[in-house]
Amino acid sequence: MLFKDQVDFVRQHIKKNKLRVFMTVLAATMGCAFLIVLASIGFGIQDTMRKEILQDQAITEVEVYPNENEELNLEEIKSVPHIGAIVQRTSMDVMTSFHLEDRTIQGNLQLTDMKEEEHSNLKLTEGRLPQDDSEIVVGYHFAQNLWTDGERAKVEEGVEEADIPKGYEKSIIGKKVSLSLQPYDANTAFPEQWEFTVVGVMDNPAKDWIVDQSILMDKLWLPELTGSYEANAQQVPENFTYTTTKIYTSSLEHVKSVTKDLKDMGYNVYSVSEQLEQIDVFFMAFKIGLIFIGTIAILISSIGIFNTMTMAVTERTREIGVMKAIGASPKLIQRLFLMESAWIGIIGTVLAVIISYAVSYLANWLLPMVVGAALGEDEFSDLSITFSLIPWQLVLLASAMSIGVAMISGWRPARKATKIDVIQALRQEL
Repeated sequence: MLFKDQVDFVRQHIKKNKLRVFMTVLAATMGCAFLIVLASIGFGIQDTMRKEILQDQAITEVEVYPNENEELNLEEIKSVPHIGAIVQRTSMDVMTSFHLEDRTIQGNLQLTDMKEEEHSNLKLTEGRLPQDDSEIVVGYHFAQNLWTDGERAKVEEGVEEADIPKGYEKSIIGKKVSLSLQPYDANTAFPEQWEFTVVGVMDNPAKDWIVDQSILMDKLWLPELTGSYEANAQQVPENFTYTTTKIYTSSLEHVKSVTKDLKDMGYNVYSVSEQLEQIDVFFMAFKIGLIFIGTIAILISSIGIFNTMTMAVTERTREIGVMKAIGASPKLIQRLFLMESAWIGIIGTVLAVIISYAVSYLANWLLPMVVGAALGEDEFSDLSITFSLIPWQLVLLASAMSIGVAMISGWRPARKATKIDVIQALRQEL
């Protein structure tokens, strides 16, 4: 029998039992769609958390901490392959005030190597990096928190968010600001003041709740500033400066290898890759659990396919006997019934994939609005949260399982068809 004739044979039987076949296909569709949609929740939440992590910090950043009573060996660290820059920022345990006209701000002063900052691809929202030690870069919220004494007093008394002063509304680029130091345990600032020109503004932090009032200054100023502190402070703490070290790799792919090399050297290391690995392990188990639950739905649908194929064999006993009488081989008969069960699985899978993508799209569109309305937060609908994500690997896995289960369900009835006795089949009444 030609393949075309085999297809016609299967199609004719399906036409004779449209309702029963439709219900079986519907069961297969629901089982496969349930698996895809359920597992897509795990993929969606994982994707949201990965994006959040990658946005919250530099993805090529590796934080390095020395062991107790030890110092970092920068020359040794520089020998590690794929390191692009080593940025060390030094902060002082002192209150730093910056003044512009009649406005002031208490910022987080950090002294750093500007060349290394440039190699680390420090992002600026406007301006440029300093080219000499009289220039500085300020945080994204520096200008808007430059308040007059009256505005600051108003904020300290307590105001609504809409009434918070807007600070310095002109461009801060090119403006000269003066720096003064004041110990936290003193009421007056030191008499010395230093003047700097703002040439750059750092990028907006990824987290909305972070207020960046930091100031980056060339590390060449560290001896003069610490000398002023020691000369004017009544009590000088033993360690009133502290340094943080961050390493930037040449690309995200090298973060893991650099982290491992630094750990092998005995340093305490933290990087985004470690956090991502922990999340991936957790969500791997989570997704396996969801897929297992979804697989149960497919197995339940297989019961319907098994019953449908068993009834098909019973109803067509005489037809099978005729086919065997005219020379049809058992393999051909088995193939015909397996083709029918495979057809049910394929059609059900195709419909399930279409329905799953539709449900995923609607979930990502409607759920933020529904949750936002339930929580009374209009801003929630604007958040980039992925409730459902369907990767192609999930579609392939679900399709293979659905079609495979359908064919396995039809295998037993197909085998039964090959064992039908020709004489008894021909004697059966029409």
